Amino acid sequence: MTQDELKTLVGQAAVQYVPAGAIVGVGTGSTVNKFIDALAAIKDRIRGAVSSSVASTERLKALGIPVLEACEVESLPVYIDGADEVDPRGNMIKGGGAALTREKIVADLAERFICIADESKLVEVMGRFPLPVEVIPMAAVQVARRLKAQYGGEATLRAGCVTDNGCHILDVRGLKITDPAAMEADISQWPGVVTVGIFARNKASVCLLGTSEGVRTLTF
Repeated sequence: MTQDELKTLVGQAAVQYVPAGAIVGVGTGSTVNKFIDALAAIKDRIRGAVSSSVASTERLKALGIPVLEACEVESLPVYIDGADEVDPRGNMIKGGGAALTREKIVADLAERFICIADESKLVEVMGRFPLPVEVIPMAAVQVARRLKAQYGGEATLRAGCVTDNGCHILDVRGLKITDPAAMEADISQWPGVVTVGIFARNKASVCLLGTSEGVRTLTF
Protein backbone atom coordinates (compact mmCIF):
# COMPACT_ATOMS: atom_id res chain seq x y z
CA MET A 1 0.00 0.00 0.00
CA THR A 2 1.14 3.55 -0.68
CA GLN A 3 1.66 6.00 2.17
CA ASP A 4 -1.45 7.85 1.01
CA GLU A 5 -3.49 4.64 1.19
CA LEU A 6 -2.17 3.96 4.70
CA LYS A 7 -3.25 7.45 5.76
CA THR A 8 -6.72 6.81 4.37
CA LEU A 9 -6.88 3.52 6.27
CA VAL A 10 -6.11 5.03 9.69
CA GLY A 11 -8.23 8.12 9.00
CA GLN A 12 -11.24 5.89 8.43
CA ALA A 13 -10.39 3.70 11.44
CA ALA A 14 -10.35 6.74 13.74
CA VAL A 15 -14.04 7.44 13.14
CA GLN A 16 -14.96 4.53 15.44
CA TYR A 17 -13.47 6.49 18.36
CA VAL A 18 -15.89 9.40 17.87
CA PRO A 19 -18.88 9.05 20.23
CA ALA A 20 -22.35 9.83 18.93
CA GLY A 21 -23.43 13.38 19.74
CA ALA A 22 -19.85 14.48 20.45
CA ILE A 23 -17.88 17.57 19.71
CA VAL A 24 -14.58 16.14 18.46
CA GLY A 25 -11.12 17.67 18.55
CA VAL A 26 -9.51 17.68 15.12
CA GLY A 27 -5.81 18.11 14.40
CA THR A 28 -3.87 19.19 11.35
CA GLY A 29 -2.03 17.58 8.44
CA SER A 30 -2.35 15.19 5.54
CA THR A 31 -3.35 12.19 7.67
CA VAL A 32 -5.93 14.25 9.55
CA ASN A 33 -7.36 15.38 6.22
CA LYS A 34 -8.24 11.72 5.58
CA PHE A 35 -9.97 11.59 8.96
CA ILE A 36 -11.91 14.79 8.20
CA ASP A 37 -13.09 13.27 4.93
CA ALA A 38 -14.25 10.14 6.79
CA LEU A 39 -15.87 12.28 9.50
CA ALA A 40 -18.03 13.94 6.87
CA ALA A 41 -19.83 10.63 6.37
CA ILE A 42 -21.11 10.75 9.98
CA LYS A 43 -21.48 14.52 10.35
CA ASP A 44 -25.18 14.18 11.15
CA ARG A 45 -24.27 12.08 14.21
CA ILE A 46 -21.93 14.63 15.81
CA ARG A 47 -22.43 18.16 17.16
CA GLY A 48 -19.33 19.57 15.54
CA ALA A 49 -15.58 19.95 15.88
CA VAL A 50 -12.93 22.08 17.52
CA SER A 51 -10.07 22.57 15.08
CA SER A 52 -6.36 23.15 15.68
CA SER A 53 -5.64 25.16 12.53
CA VAL A 54 -7.07 27.47 9.94
CA ALA A 55 -6.49 24.82 7.26
CA SER A 56 -8.46 22.14 9.13
CA THR A 57 -11.23 24.62 9.95
CA GLU A 58 -11.64 25.44 6.27
CA ARG A 59 -11.76 21.77 5.31
CA LEU A 60 -14.31 20.95 8.02
CA LYS A 61 -16.57 23.83 7.04
CA ALA A 62 -16.32 22.95 3.34
CA LEU A 63 -17.67 19.49 4.20
CA GLY A 64 -20.54 20.91 6.23
CA ILE A 65 -19.15 20.11 9.69
CA PRO A 66 -19.81 22.87 12.27
CA VAL A 67 -16.65 24.28 13.87
CA LEU A 68 -16.64 25.68 17.40
CA GLU A 69 -13.98 27.78 19.09
CA ALA A 70 -11.93 26.16 21.86
CA CYS A 71 -13.27 28.74 24.31
CA GLU A 72 -16.82 27.50 23.67
CA VAL A 73 -16.25 24.02 25.14
CA GLU A 74 -15.15 22.81 28.56
CA SER A 75 -13.92 19.40 27.42
CA LEU A 76 -13.82 17.01 24.48
CA PRO A 77 -14.15 13.21 24.56
CA VAL A 78 -11.43 12.73 21.93
CA TYR A 79 -8.79 14.61 20.02
CA ILE A 80 -7.65 12.97 16.79
CA ASP A 81 -4.39 14.02 15.19
CA GLY A 82 -1.27 12.72 13.48
CA ALA A 83 2.33 12.68 14.70
CA ASP A 84 5.76 13.12 13.19
CA GLU A 85 7.14 10.54 15.62
CA VAL A 86 5.63 8.40 18.37
CA ASP A 87 7.53 6.27 20.87
CA PRO A 88 6.47 2.98 22.54
CA ARG A 89 4.98 4.90 25.50
CA GLY A 90 2.76 7.19 23.43
CA ASN A 91 4.96 10.28 23.61
CA MET A 92 5.02 12.20 20.34
CA ILE A 93 6.85 14.83 18.32
CA LYS A 94 4.43 17.11 16.50
CA GLY A 95 4.69 20.37 14.62
CA GLY A 96 5.84 19.43 11.15
CA GLY A 97 2.82 21.35 9.90
CA ALA A 98 3.56 24.32 12.19
CA ALA A 99 0.29 23.99 14.15
CA LEU A 100 1.81 22.61 17.38
CA THR A 101 0.59 25.32 19.75
CA ARG A 102 -3.05 25.10 18.75
CA GLU A 103 -2.77 21.31 18.59
CA LYS A 104 -1.55 21.24 22.17
CA ILE A 105 -4.35 23.58 23.30
CA VAL A 106 -7.06 21.40 21.77
CA ALA A 107 -5.38 18.19 22.96
CA ASP A 108 -5.43 19.56 26.50
CA LEU A 109 -9.23 19.82 26.32
CA ALA A 110 -9.59 16.15 25.40
CA GLU A 111 -10.05 13.11 27.59
CA ARG A 112 -8.26 10.90 25.05
CA PHE A 113 -5.72 11.57 22.30
CA ILE A 114 -6.10 9.22 19.33
CA CYS A 115 -2.94 9.35 17.23
CA ILE A 116 -3.22 8.33 13.58
CA ALA A 117 -0.05 7.64 11.62
CA ASP A 118 1.69 5.21 9.30
CA GLU A 119 4.09 2.69 10.82
CA SER A 120 7.19 4.67 9.79
CA LYS A 121 6.38 7.17 12.56
CA LEU A 122 6.90 4.62 15.36
CA VAL A 123 10.42 4.93 16.81
CA GLU A 124 12.22 3.61 19.88
CA VAL A 125 13.72 7.01 20.80
CA MET A 126 12.43 10.28 19.40
CA GLY A 127 14.68 12.87 17.81
CA ARG A 128 15.38 11.65 14.30
CA PHE A 129 12.59 13.98 13.14
CA PRO A 130 13.65 17.58 13.84
CA LEU A 131 11.94 18.87 16.99
CA PRO A 132 9.80 21.95 16.24
CA VAL A 133 9.84 24.78 18.75
CA GLU A 134 7.50 27.72 18.21
CA VAL A 135 9.08 30.98 19.35
CA ILE A 136 8.35 34.68 19.61
CA PRO A 137 10.38 36.09 16.69
CA MET A 138 12.67 38.29 18.82
CA ALA A 139 13.69 35.23 20.90
CA ALA A 140 14.63 32.91 18.04
CA VAL A 141 18.41 33.36 18.21
CA GLN A 142 18.44 33.30 22.02
CA VAL A 143 16.41 30.07 22.18
CA ALA A 144 18.56 28.48 19.46
CA ARG A 145 21.70 29.19 21.48
CA ARG A 146 20.18 27.66 24.60
CA LEU A 147 19.06 24.52 22.72
CA LYS A 148 22.64 24.05 21.59
CA ALA A 149 24.16 24.71 25.02
CA GLN A 150 21.75 22.56 27.02
CA TYR A 151 20.86 19.73 24.65
CA GLY A 152 23.44 19.83 21.86
CA GLY A 153 20.72 20.43 19.29
CA GLU A 154 21.28 22.39 16.09
CA ALA A 155 18.32 24.74 15.68
CA THR A 156 17.51 26.34 12.33
CA LEU A 157 14.75 28.80 11.54
CA ARG A 158 12.09 27.23 9.31
CA ALA A 159 12.28 29.28 6.13
CA GLY A 160 9.18 31.23 5.14
CA CYS A 161 7.14 29.89 8.04
CA VAL A 162 4.84 32.12 10.08
CA THR A 163 2.41 30.20 12.31
CA ASP A 164 -1.29 30.91 12.71
CA ASN A 165 -0.19 32.75 15.88
CA GLY A 166 2.24 35.04 14.01
CA CYS A 167 5.31 33.28 15.41
CA HIS A 168 8.33 31.43 14.00
CA ILE A 169 9.45 27.79 14.14
CA LEU A 170 12.89 26.49 15.05
CA ASP A 171 13.60 22.93 13.86
CA VAL A 172 16.09 21.23 16.16
CA ARG A 173 18.26 18.40 14.82
CA GLY A 174 20.69 16.08 16.56
CA LEU A 175 18.57 15.24 19.60
CA LYS A 176 17.93 11.94 21.38
CA ILE A 177 14.84 12.50 23.50
CA THR A 178 15.21 9.89 26.23
CA ASP A 179 13.05 11.73 28.80
CA PRO A 180 10.33 13.49 26.80
CA ALA A 181 8.35 14.73 29.82
CA ALA A 182 11.39 16.39 31.42
CA MET A 183 12.52 18.01 28.18
CA GLU A 184 9.02 19.27 27.42
CA ALA A 185 8.66 20.79 30.89
CA ASP A 186 12.09 22.42 30.72
CA ILE A 187 11.96 24.01 27.27
CA SER A 188 8.36 25.18 27.78
CA GLN A 189 9.55 27.48 30.58
CA TRP A 190 12.19 29.33 28.55
CA PRO A 191 11.42 32.98 27.82
CA GLY A 192 10.30 33.39 24.23
CA VAL A 193 9.17 29.78 23.76
CA VAL A 194 5.50 29.52 22.84
CA THR A 195 5.38 25.72 22.58
CA VAL A 196 7.78 22.84 22.15
CA GLY A 197 6.63 20.03 19.87
CA ILE A 198 7.04 17.28 22.47
CA PHE A 199 3.67 15.84 23.45
CA ALA A 200 4.38 13.98 26.70
CA ARG A 201 1.95 15.73 29.03
CA ASN A 202 -0.70 15.31 26.32
CA LYS A 203 0.54 11.99 24.99
CA ALA A 204 -1.48 9.50 22.95
CA SER A 205 -3.99 7.19 24.62
CA VAL A 206 -4.27 5.11 21.45
CA CYS A 207 -2.20 5.05 18.29
CA LEU A 208 -3.66 3.69 15.06
CA LEU A 209 -0.75 2.73 12.81
CA GLY A 210 -1.27 2.04 9.14
CA THR A 211 0.67 -1.05 8.06
CA SER A 212 0.69 -3.23 4.97
CA GLU A 213 -1.29 -5.79 7.01
CA GLY A 214 -3.92 -3.25 8.04
CA VAL A 215 -4.39 -1.02 11.07
CA ARG A 216 -2.27 -1.85 14.10
CA THR A 217 -3.69 -0.52 17.38
CA LEU A 218 -1.36 0.48 20.21
CA THR A 219 -2.85 1.39 23.60
CA PHE A 220 -0.86 3.33 26.18
